[in-house]
Amino acid sequence: MRPTKAFLEKTYKEMNRPEFIHPDPLEFVWRYKSAADREVVGLIAACLAYGNVNQILKSVEKVLAPMGKSPAAWIRNTPPAEIKKALLRFKHRFTTGAEMAVFLLNIKRALEGHGSLEKLFLAGYDKTEPTVEEALYRFINAFNSQACAPTLTPCPAHKSSFKRINLFLRWMVRKDAVDPGVWTGVSPAKLLIPLDTHMRQVSMNMGITKRKDTSMKTAVEITAFFSGAAPQDPVKYDFALTRAGIRGNNT
Repeated sequence: MRPTKAFLEKTYKEMNRPEFIHPDPLEFVWRYKSAADREVVGLIAACLAYGNVNQILKSVEKVLAPMGKSPAAWIRNTPPAEIKKALLRFKHRFTTGAEMAVFLLNIKRALEGHGSLEKLFLAGYDKTEPTVEEALYRFINAFNSQACAPTLTPCPAHKSSFKRINLFLRWMVRKDAVDPGVWTGVSPAKLLIPLDTHMRQVSMNMGITKRKDTSMKTAVEITAFFSGAAPQDPVKYDFALTRAGIRGNNT
């Protein structure tokens, strides 16, 4: 039986709390106060969010370690050669230090060219489109325009659910006790569910979808269901519904 709005709201009230964030890469975003640092750290943490959650936290920590109090300033001010040197020994599952350096250099170019990651996203954002799906593809294409880090920001042509970018967008756009909401130019109503195996399983168990894949089509279908309960904020239930699985298993 599909969940009612009352059930969803009850779960949100009980589970959408800051004390339940750990273990989650989102905790790194809350370490910083400025929007500039939060969006940079958010993209790093979200794009490394694959594999065992404990390893994810260790890997994000390693990337941030040389950056000091302001990761955004470090990326802006550090020469490319030094960025590459800082990541020489880094490894996270399929992501090498060389690839991580490419990813950080893409962030550096985005900051230099647009001023912020939000402004880069807004350059391809159309308020008339039903969701952020097409804007997400434009953002990744622009981000990868000079070089690609495929295990971190894959090619949009693959039409995956882009769970990690949608997770990043949730953190940046939504604002409540869990999501810091540092962006102001994107509507929460346009967000898509960050579809990982936990949300897919939860959605199947609750009868929200019968699809067994984690494609963009499945993400859109699940998001449409939640839009019925919260049309202005359809991904508000994501954290609460997946919390039990994420706290006890791999991501």
